[in-house]
Amino acid sequence: MKTYSMKKDEIAKEWLVIDASGVVLGRLATQVATFLRGKHKPTFTPHLDMGDNVIIVNARKIKLTGQKLDQKVYFRYSGYMGGQKQIPMKKLMNSRPDEIIMHAVKGMLPKNRLGRQLLTNLRVYAGPEHPHEAQQPRNVEIS
Repeated sequence: MKTYSMKKDEIAKEWLVIDASGVVLGRLATQVATFLRGKHKPTFTPHLDMGDNVIIVNARKIKLTGQKLDQKVYFRYSGYMGGQKQIPMKKLMNSRPDEIIMHAVKGMLPKNRLGRQLLTNLRVYAGPEHPHEAQQPRNVEIS
């Protein structure tokens, strides 16, 4: 018996809405990475973008365990001398809570062209509204 490999034109994508209120960040990120990659589908093909488009709402109400809000620090580096910037999670949560979720999900995707392409299928919003009603997204519960 041969293993079937899907073609690009046979892929059926859905739109999913996930409410992040009270959900632990890491558990949310693993579920979202699975949906983006397409591993929840029986026709999963590792080298194709088979995953669904994911919309996350209420990113401001995400739950963090332990002392992460006070102790975790995000780093960036411009490439120049003295160009290292650091921003505490508490400050980032107040200004751009969507960046925290994007960073967590990005770390769980492949580190190649496919992973960067998959990340374009993720949309994160701090509040409960999103502008994607025309796509008729389906609600998904994360336990």
